[in-house]
Amino acid sequence: MDFVFYWQMQCGKNMIISLTRQEHNPSKGSIQMTAVKTGLDVFSESPPPSLRHQRMGLLCNPASVDSRYVHARERIRRAFPGQLKALYSPQHGFYAERQDNMIESANRLDPVTGLPVFSLYGDTRVPTRAMMDPIDVILVDLQDVGTRVFTFVYTLCHCMEAARQYGKKIIVLDRPNPIGGLRVEGNLLTPDWSSFVGRYPIPMRHGLTIGELAALFNTRFDIGCDLDVVSMQGWKREMVFSQTGLPWVAPSPNLPTPASAMVYPGQVIWEGTNISEGRGTTQPFELFGAPFLAPDRLMEKIDAALLSGAVLRTVEFEPTSNKWAGHLCKGFQIHVTDPAVFSPYALSIGLYQAIYQTYPDRFAYKQPPYEYEYERLPMDLILGDRRIRSQIETGTPLPDIISDWEAPLSAYTKMVKKIHIYS
Repeated sequence: MDFVFYWQMQCGKNMIISLTRQEHNPSKGSIQMTAVKTGLDVFSESPPPSLRHQRMGLLCNPASVDSRYVHARERIRRAFPGQLKALYSPQHGFYAERQDNMIESANRLDPVTGLPVFSLYGDTRVPTRAMMDPIDVILVDLQDVGTRVFTFVYTLCHCMEAARQYGKKIIVLDRPNPIGGLRVEGNLLTPDWSSFVGRYPIPMRHGLTIGELAALFNTRFDIGCDLDVVSMQGWKREMVFSQTGLPWVAPSPNLPTPASAMVYPGQVIWEGTNISEGRGTTQPFELFGAPFLAPDRLMEKIDAALLSGAVLRTVEFEPTSNKWAGHLCKGFQIHVTDPAVFSPYALSIGLYQAIYQTYPDRFAYKQPPYEYEYERLPMDLILGDRRIRSQIETGTPLPDIISDWEAPLSAYTKMVKKIHIYS
């Protein structure tokens, strides 16, 4: 049996304030298609009486829907008539209409509710007093994708800091980690490389839900705001998104499917290079390549162990926008055959090493700016540590690169078990 918690976290102190039980039939195996209830569903079905008469704001985007595709703002308005006063949007905009990095969104009015929508990826990424004045409570309903560089979680932590500063409350309506909550992977970000694509020392694949991340930020990284996390019902750490029974709505324009989210913790590194990560195609992050690559030559350099749980299929594609638009790119599509053993970050680091060694005169790094950083190299910001690029460039064997992050990763794994909400 599994226990589902509704946590209250206030100034770093945790208190379970409700508890429900959900049965599980071991005879049917540990992984079944399950009708998971998100935090939005739990919260809307049982509105906390303590929030009556509280003015509410909602940080959301198109993926903030329930199991019937009803948007969170509608569910909140039904549960708390007249109390929703403002909306807030992360990177890519309220409707996820902005395609690329550093394409800002303006404040606007929501055409459905008439409420103001304050952009937190425009003139500011930090909520101002004027943005916070209309509300007492910020509800957060965002679909994270389990990867350190996904900016939504830093929009969340900026909101948490603003809530502490202006005396507001944060309630995170939890959602699944679409790539599962058991496996963690990669180096921990080092403080010198903190940015809007990584503020805290967590690994590239962090293994947490967005609610658990909020708890981590609040307690271990000392934000100390008035925080509640409304937990899901039915979610288990071994689940990937296809096992939840929930609908997938792209949380950002270039993560159209759960398959793209599964490879994202590794494939995102190509944003810091001249290798196409598949933007401008129908399969971003699953596809990658460049006009100068020879896939057969690269396959000779890839350790077969890196392909556990995945197949690299040779492809050619022509992006309609972004890098190499209108040019024929040669490369691969990653097909994940076993998510339980697939290591996206290790595979992409191995591919990065092979491409760097094979094409030293044609491979290149993207230059700044990148996510509001105008001096530091984007690749270092994405990797979260200058050392990895140095190791690749000096020919350090891949097993040695990976072994460097094993001890810090083990310490991280032990630390976050203390804030796990789900078994």
